[in-house]
Amino acid sequence: MQRRHFLATGALATSAVLLPGCDEAPRTLQGGFAGIDMQRGHALRDLLKTGSLPEPTVLRRAQVIIAGGGVAGLAAARSLRLAGVDDFALLELEDSAGGNSRGGAVGGIACPLGAHYLPVPGDDAPEVQNLLEELGLRQRVSGRWRYDERHLCHSPQERLFFQGEWQEGLLPVHGVPDTTIAQYRRFAQAVDDATRAARFTMPMMRSLGPGQPLPQPHQALDAVTFATWLDQQGFDDEHLRWYLDYSCRDDYGAGTAVVSAWAGIHYFASRHGFHAPGEAADESRESVLTWPEGNGWITRRLAAPLQNNAQGGGQLRTATSVLRITEGRHGVEVDAYNHVTDSVERWQAPRCIVALPVHIASRVVRNPPAFLTGAAQRLTWAPWLVANLHIDSPLTDRPGAAPAWDNVLYADATPGGLGYVDAGHQRLDTRATLAGPTVLTYYQALGSVPDGRQQLAQQPWQHWAEGALAALSVPHPDLRRRVTRVEVTRYGHAMAIPTPGLVTYLSQIGLYRAPGKRNQLSKAERALALPTPATARLAFAHSDWSGYSVFEEAFTRGHGAGLVAAAG
Repeated sequence: MQRRHFLATGALATSAVLLPGCDEAPRTLQGGFAGIDMQRGHALRDLLKTGSLPEPTVLRRAQVIIAGGGVAGLAAARSLRLAGVDDFALLELEDSAGGNSRGGAVGGIACPLGAHYLPVPGDDAPEVQNLLEELGLRQRVSGRWRYDERHLCHSPQERLFFQGEWQEGLLPVHGVPDTTIAQYRRFAQAVDDATRAARFTMPMMRSLGPGQPLPQPHQALDAVTFATWLDQQGFDDEHLRWYLDYSCRDDYGAGTAVVSAWAGIHYFASRHGFHAPGEAADESRESVLTWPEGNGWITRRLAAPLQNNAQGGGQLRTATSVLRITEGRHGVEVDAYNHVTDSVERWQAPRCIVALPVHIASRVVRNPPAFLTGAAQRLTWAPWLVANLHIDSPLTDRPGAAPAWDNVLYADATPGGLGYVDAGHQRLDTRATLAGPTVLTYYQALGSVPDGRQQLAQQPWQHWAEGALAALSVPHPDLRRRVTRVEVTRYGHAMAIPTPGLVTYLSQIGLYRAPGKRNQLSKAERALALPTPATARLAFAHSDWSGYSVFEEAFTRGHGAGLVAAAG
């Protein structure tokens, strides 16, 4: 949630740097920071620290205010509309809604600026299933649910650069000893055993009974780091440990030495399980939905009905920074800075949905409840970087598996490197895919990198571009001759890290405390609603309340908070 400065600054800082070519003279590479600019967020942070906020000059009213336009805020807006509540305002700091699920374009080619896929949701996420049905991605055919294959990830889905060549899949298998395969199988059994001991679900709060804490087997896993648990269980194979560390960095922003054992097992048990080579896998559970612009495809459609107009009309008010939220006996007041009009507006409403990251919510809510300040003290967040590289033609490839959507390097020398996805992979025109330009989206999770957030704020875009180019030039030696532009998006607090003890703590404070008249919720709505941290007039909705950041958690919590606010 790092943003642009309150004063006018360019959305894309363009510069140039000379990078060495391969067997040719150096070329000039264009690029810069794109998407979220950290200056606006830092300006808001510094202003809040002063404790002296400007007084409002404009008064506006609505039935519900939603603070924050990420996935949770957009889900809350949809939930309100489905409940017949149209008199609401969604206040979003950035110039577009979407949080870390925004999309962009480089050289006219759509690409993700953050999250880039959504696993096909299971029955524990009916809210997400219903959204996908509404968007035309999911329909019942001959009594069975079927997904639109144009939006399912095309084959081949993933590959790994391992020992100098590409192999299919991400689990190292080529040339590994029998002892490695044996540990793969034993870990698969451990995941199955943990699932039988206590069910893992996505979203995670669906594994709890009404008003119940985290199951005891989950609490035991949550008490230690994943690395410690792996050591205790005798999982010491370097290839297995690399894969598990990569998986944690990919979903949680930090590796096995940082996240809890609960998080490490949950990664597999809540979705597709873990399958050793040769074991049968349920392809329907491993399918993912993806688009050239990543999950920005979804968030743009969630935002579209909200009639965005920062200058006074519509339900979505972008370029608006929430400064303070004050809960009173008779309503809520939300003061927000409008970057377009350069004025502070005061919004009054009976209810407010706080769909902000917890570290921001704890600063803007006046007299914050104990569960909010407690969560802010316990949570930590991973910085994250996305580098979009525009290339003018297909790259030279090393031997092995064919180019895939997700391409990972086993020995990525760039700290936190997670490999890249090809934004052109989903094209239906294979001629353009094989011969035309495309964008490679390279990810770095910096939650385990010392001073990662400080580096993210201080290093120039050229530093991050060079890291991506150095990493990807190993499997693609002609990359520097093909790349024309690099645009870098930074997230200082991209996602909550599920550290030991965090999920146990959050499950104890996330009791269902619906403001107002809970009995106005139908039995079906109560069955769907997650435990929602709330006060009399504030409902809190963000993936932070689950302890980690994925679409299913954010969307379901936003949907539940909308039900709570509508019933109040």
